[in-house]
Amino acid sequence: MNGEQSGASGTIGSVAELLVHALELEHEAATHYEGLADSMASHHNAEVAALFRRLARRSSERAGDLADRAAGLQLPHIAPWSFKWNCPGNPSDPDCLHAEVGYRMRAVQALRLAIHNERRSHAFYLQVAGSAGEPVVRQLAAELAAVQTEHLTWLADLLAREALTDRPLPEDLDPPQLP
Repeated sequence: MNGEQSGASGTIGSVAELLVHALELEHEAATHYEGLADSMASHHNAEVAALFRRLARRSSERAGDLADRAAGLQLPHIAPWSFKWNCPGNPSDPDCLHAEVGYRMRAVQALRLAIHNERRSHAFYLQVAGSAGEPVVRQLAAELAAVQTEHLTWLADLLAREALTDRPLPEDLDPPQLP
């Protein structure tokens, strides 16, 4: 780490710095959802693959909105270990993907995973809104938290609809051979 300390204990000091964090969250979400979609597709789980692609598109769209908002700003380069994820659990921790992830997961499980991760992003923005020194940073963080709230509502509605028709998958008679 070249002597640099993790920024996890710091506060977000500018709008540009917050936008870099927000862009990272959305780009990482889109990348992870695309990877999960590819994995589901390779295991012929088309329904969940399509859902993960939809989630990836929404994250990419939000990243585009954030990039538009950042137009004209000089965005700082932040090393991966210097992001300030001041929230319970670092959003880049591996536990963002929990035990329900697997080639036979159902849409309900995928939506629970998405809700879990969106809640973490929401907590991050709320923490910044409550701790940033600059009022303009607090305001932007509150706006980003509100966007996350809207996304959480959308996901909860999808989950409620999926839960009505959710059923266990039939037994896999030819499961992959895992070490």
